[in-house]
Amino acid sequence: MTVAILTYLALALVVALGARWLVHLALLRGLEAPRLAHDITPADLDLPRETVQEIRLPGPRGKSLFAWLVMPATPGPHPAVLVMHGWGANASMMLQIAPPLHAAGYAVLFVDARCHGQSDDDRFTSMPRFAEDIAAGLAYLRTRPEIAPDAIALLGHSVGAGAVLLHAARKDDVCAVISLSAFAHPREVMRAWMAQYHIPFAVIGQYVLRHVERVIGARFDEIAPINTVTQVRCPLLLVHGRDDTTVAFADALRLQAAQPAAQLLAIPGDHDLRETLRPYSGELVAFLDRACKAARNKRLGLGRSR
Repeated sequence: MTVAILTYLALALVVALGARWLVHLALLRGLEAPRLAHDITPADLDLPRETVQEIRLPGPRGKSLFAWLVMPATPGPHPAVLVMHGWGANASMMLQIAPPLHAAGYAVLFVDARCHGQSDDDRFTSMPRFAEDIAAGLAYLRTRPEIAPDAIALLGHSVGAGAVLLHAARKDDVCAVISLSAFAHPREVMRAWMAQYHIPFAVIGQYVLRHVERVIGARFDEIAPINTVTQVRCPLLLVHGRDDTTVAFADALRLQAAQPAAQLLAIPGDHDLRETLRPYSGELVAFLDRACKAARNKRLGLGRSR
């Protein structure tokens, strides 16, 4: 080859790599979660002040996570629920579930995922990284002697719901999972996002999907709730608003069809269930009570609970 041809090829490679890097940066920017301030704190709820702790717990890759831990006033060990918010939300948006769980004797850990609320920033976040933050929260709970290590449940909303399903599919270390407003498959969510920004799927959509998979380090099929739900071995409650315009109620029906052992609780309301979930807190507590009792009986060798 001549020097001119080699120079041309080198320049073409630089341009191609530069264009790919620009696309990478644009995708990270477009998929960046908004960081919102906490709009309420446990002090705004009817909770005894002495039962609430504001903590920072060690997260993945040296990051720290902000959390509130609401403890029962009675001596432990207590069953516990780790609560994970959705994309662009934070722990404060899940606090309405605290009073009924606290009244039922549960410790409740509300975690801010990385890049959300008051937790540390990171280069990016994703559903698998939400699951990593959930694992960090579980590890913290198991350092607390007031918590019963075999009676810890997960509750997540939207992307947080996908993340609790992902964790429970990978690790058989929780006694129950409650999924709020979970979507069926992230590829469908991504395609809807691209349609919103008029990104032609036939032209560059496939490249975008593959690139996002490379960035997050997981294939969409591996982390899709429609697939992970089949691997969850503990009791599972799927809660979904019948009027959800963000994630269609049909997704909940698909998840239950994929995992017939899961219970489905259909309630009024859209994607944000903070208000419409309140009248159904008794159903959530009853589900958790049954699951924790079954886990306790299993540990004691008593067989299935009645």
